[in-house]
Amino acid sequence: MEISKRCVGCGQCAAFCPKEAIIVKGIAFITADCIQCRICMAYCPMKAIEESV
Repeated sequence: MEISKRCVGCGQCAAFCPKEAIIVKGIAFITADCIQCRICMAYCPMKAIEESV
């Protein structure tokens, strides 16, 4: 999972993360605690969270 440049730092992804694995400091950062559940992707209004290749 990675955050694209479309991130505006709204915090919706962090608010719904069940593992609290997203930190928002201007923009969002996904931490190593991420379990790849992809819930954050559903709540991101900018569609800034993408699956890593």
